[in-house]
Amino acid sequence: MAPGLNFIMNRVIFFIDGFNLYHALDNCKKYHPYKWLNLSRLSQCYVTKNDIIEDIYYFTALAKWSPKKMSRHQVLLKALKIKGLKIVYGAFKKVDKRCRLCNREYQTFEEKMTDVNIAIYLLKLAVEDRYDTAMLISGDTDSIPAIKAVQETFPTKRVGVVLPIGRRSEDLKQTCDFHMKMKEKHLKSSVFEKEIDIGDGQMLVCPESWS
Repeated sequence: MAPGLNFIMNRVIFFIDGFNLYHALDNCKKYHPYKWLNLSRLSQCYVTKNDIIEDIYYFTALAKWSPKKMSRHQVLLKALKIKGLKIVYGAFKKVDKRCRLCNREYQTFEEKMTDVNIAIYLLKLAVEDRYDTAMLISGDTDSIPAIKAVQETFPTKRVGVVLPIGRRSEDLKQTCDFHMKMKEKHLKSSVFEKEIDIGDGQMLVCPESWS
């Protein structure tokens, strides 16, 4: 930079919908190894040399009714925390549903609060002037009202979306100031090493079913 020039970096915060991203990867078997994903490295795929990533927020919930699922998830969360991600927890709630084929009622679990948490953080961090650009990694249209609120209240701030691989959402693309598509090359370059040394002789190991 030439002397005397004042260059202001574009401050970026990522808001990652963990549930939406996970299911985008889970829906296609060839993407399963990418569940062991370094989201700090992935976020770098969507910024330029003029951007500075201030924070990365990862919105998720633990499947407490399934010890195996929760154990795998907790290993990933430890790895993400080491990379500086901030984890925001929602919750799963038991809900009654009716089968469209046999018309019988059954119980299942649905993730709650993630869309609300994302909305709160989008607005809260805009009010605190923590970012110039918000980058949402999600294909969930539930975030649209919060995106519009940021755009209307803070017209100088921009909100972009990275659609998870295999996801389409014209409504999100049209609402955001810009959009990007997650590609397999981004995932390939962002996978954690199979084993992560966390010191004191301890290792975080990629869950076997993800390798």
